[in-house]
Amino acid sequence: MSVLELKDVRKTFRDFWGRPTVEAVRGIGFEVGEGEVFGLLGPNGSGKSTTIKLLLGLLRPDGGQLRVLGAAPGSKVAAAATGYLPEITYLHPFLTPRETLHYYGRLFGLGGATLKFRVDDLLRLVGLEHAAARRVGTFSKGMTRRVGLAQALLNAPRLLVLDEPTSGLDPVGTREVKDLILGLKARGISVLMSSHLLADVQDCCDRILILDRGECRAQGAVKELSGSLESFFLATVHQTERTPPLEAAGGLPWLGGRS
Repeated sequence: MSVLELKDVRKTFRDFWGRPTVEAVRGIGFEVGEGEVFGLLGPNGSGKSTTIKLLLGLLRPDGGQLRVLGAAPGSKVAAAATGYLPEITYLHPFLTPRETLHYYGRLFGLGGATLKFRVDDLLRLVGLEHAAARRVGTFSKGMTRRVGLAQALLNAPRLLVLDEPTSGLDPVGTREVKDLILGLKARGISVLMSSHLLADVQDCCDRILILDRGECRAQGAVKELSGSLESFFLATVHQTERTPPLEAAGGLPWLGGRS
């Protein structure tokens, strides 16, 4: 069964007068199965975050079909079954991880023994039992990311959506987050993750979709696309290096003491 399904999804951003400015998503489609880790891979500006906002119901598509467990994005059914970790983790710095999870748990309508049990379980899962009474504002980026991941799991989602889950992390923090993703997969949770880092999807994902300028360049199992992945990123680097930045900006003669 497909937990998430997109068909020919399109999204164009428009200015105040309704004129098209950016065609962010151009007819993409994919499915995420039960217990599968699916990756959206592409450079910054390729349409990954827009796609995530569409499937969360934060944006409306201009065309195509989106279904989360057979329901429309943003519906109560879809929201109840989805956990979300944004690219930047915003947490109250004066709350502890335990207080943070209790706060969000109450927003989900949880309480009493059920909420306490889930909070304790999640703190163990993300390895923060030892820091449960410390203020989040004193945490490293990796520890903050783990609190955000625990918050995204509070409602026991069947689908977990992770937008650039290793963003801003050092190698140790990156490895911890990847291990958590693989652990969630082992528990049967479906994961959709976006990344611009080739290593992230190679380490975590079963299948991927390569996005470039809102279009699907390739889709399939990671092993099958290994050659396409390397070629795609080499082409991207080559494309960005064809015109040196200083030449493209007219040389910036005032920079570096030249007159």
